[in-house]
Amino acid sequence: MNSDEGTVYMIRGRAAAEGGDEWVSPEPAADVITDAVVAATDRTADEIDAIEAYVDADELRAVLGDGDSETITFDVEGHDVTVTADGEVTVS
Repeated sequence: MNSDEGTVYMIRGRAAAEGGDEWVSPEPAADVITDAVVAATDRTADEIDAIEAYVDADELRAVLGDGDSETITFDVEGHDVTVTADGEVTVS
């Protein structure tokens, strides 16, 4: 999910939420990605720059909204972060 201008949005755990009856609200992709990095590393949110410092918003939008790409992988503080079109975020 995206906005043509500005913030890119995604649904956290979209694949898990599909088929359920619960309302799921989109969140800024930067928040979801930052939370995933914090959960997978010993970093705090304050130690991570704005996501735009690591990945171009248009490239992220191509995965999460436009459907032009299936995945994108980028480095955040020495960790590979992969975001898929399904809204899954993995950190290694």
